[in-house]
Amino acid sequence: MNKRRTVAALMCGAVLYVVANIAQVWVVGRSDQARSVDAIVVMGVAQYDGRPSPQLQARLDHVLALWGTGVTQLVITTGGNQPGDRFTEARASADYLIAGGIDETLIAMEDIGSTSLQSLRGVAEIMKSRNLESVLIVTDPYHALRSRLIAQDLELVAYVSPTPSSTVRGNTELRRIINEGLGVSVAYVLGFERLDSLTN
Repeated sequence: MNKRRTVAALMCGAVLYVVANIAQVWVVGRSDQARSVDAIVVMGVAQYDGRPSPQLQARLDHVLALWGTGVTQLVITTGGNQPGDRFTEARASADYLIAGGIDETLIAMEDIGSTSLQSLRGVAEIMKSRNLESVLIVTDPYHALRSRLIAQDLELVAYVSPTPSSTVRGNTELRRIINEGLGVSVAYVLGFERLDSLTN
C-alpha cells in the first residue's frame, strides 16, 4: 500500500510539474519585456525563396515596431536554410527589415543555425565579439519561454517581446504551448543541449 501511495504521489508530482511549465509557457508568451537592450534578436522561421512566411513576417513587423521606439541600435536575424533553398531565414529577415527602413549596417545575421539552440549559440558569439550582453528576443508567444531560457543558459541577459500578431492561433497554438511545456520540463532536467539532440 505504501509503495502504491509513493508511486501515486510521484505521478501526481510529475503531472503538476509539467502543468506548471505549460502554464509558464502561456504566461511568458503573454508578457512583453520590451526595454532598452544591446540588440533585438528575431528568431527565424520559414521563408519562401527570400520572402518571409506569414509567421516570420509577423515577427519582423514587431521588430520594426520596436525599432521605432528606439530600444536598440542593432538587430540580429537568425536561421539557416533548408536543402535547396537559395536564401537563409536570416537573409530573408534582414532584407525585409532593410525594406522597412532599418539601415543594413545595423543588422547582423546568424545564418547557420537550424534549431533555436544553434541559432542562439551563434547570437551569443556575435554578442561576445561586440562586447554586448543584453537581448530582446522577438518570436511567437508559444516559443518565448524556451528562447529566453536558452539565451540565459548561454549567459546572455535575455528578455522577450512576443509578436502580438502571431499567425499561430487556436488549437494549433494550444498544441504548441503544450509541446513547449513538455520540452521545457525535459530541458530543466537534462539541459537544452540534450533536448536539442532528442528533438532535432
